Amino acid sequence: MKLTNRFLLISGLSLISFSWVALPIEWLTEKHEQYTLHYTSVDLQNKDDYNVILEKGIKSVESFLKSPFKNTFAVYIHPNRASLDTQWQKDWGMPDFKSECWMVASGIATKLDMISPKRWSTEACEHNYNEIAKTQNLITHELFHVYHGQLNASPDFSNTDKIDWFVEGFATYASGQCDDDRIKEIKKAIAENKIPVSLDNFWTGKLKYGLSGSVVMYIDQKYGREKLKALLVFNKKSDILNQLAVSEEDLIKNWKQYINNL
Repeated sequence: MKLTNRFLLISGLSLISFSWVALPIEWLTEKHEQYTLHYTSVDLQNKDDYNVILEKGIKSVESFLKSPFKNTFAVYIHPNRASLDTQWQKDWGMPDFKSECWMVASGIATKLDMISPKRWSTEACEHNYNEIAKTQNLITHELFHVYHGQLNASPDFSNTDKIDWFVEGFATYASGQCDDDRIKEIKKAIAENKIPVSLDNFWTGKLKYGLSGSVVMYIDQKYGREKLKALLVFNKKSDILNQLAVSEEDLIKNWKQYINNL
């Protein structure tokens, strides 16, 4: 009899555990002029703070590009990494995908997904919500991806050809993440002849943000903001270079000169 009771207890706990895992997230929604916020009950007390960050980021994007977002979009505030991973697994068709600890957000034409920023200290590494400026820049970075995706030939950036350096470089530069410290690192790498020979490798390694961001900074300064914006429609490196009427070799050479003169 005791064995039976124990079995029933264990079985009951197993069923409860299984049911808890299987339950879908119950999203709450809040509509805004340019986006719809989706969040869970655990962030009921945080959503107003997040809306302030989002609104500030949207203003930064539209100010930088002198035009509004083409379409409205969704923002999902995930309560934990497991929720974000589940979404990315579905979006990317990768059922076994597990994100790295530094990955906290992503943006495409239709939406921005992110782990609740106030949980970054426990759900992520390298990020802390209390570092206000960095938190703002990171979320603004993803909003630039949303804007970019709404203009790009590949709205979710899944059908692109060798433009990682441009996609990430644009968001890094425009959001303010290409700061003095990163420029110093790039100057040092140039002096030590440690720069990749191809743009294809700029979005790799520890210097990828500085490398990619500073190239887009150079394009903006050399060719102008309107030309930079015109490049957002292209999903191929060859089209970007053709639009700039420059070879890849010359672009990198001229970029190095620009950085050294800063």
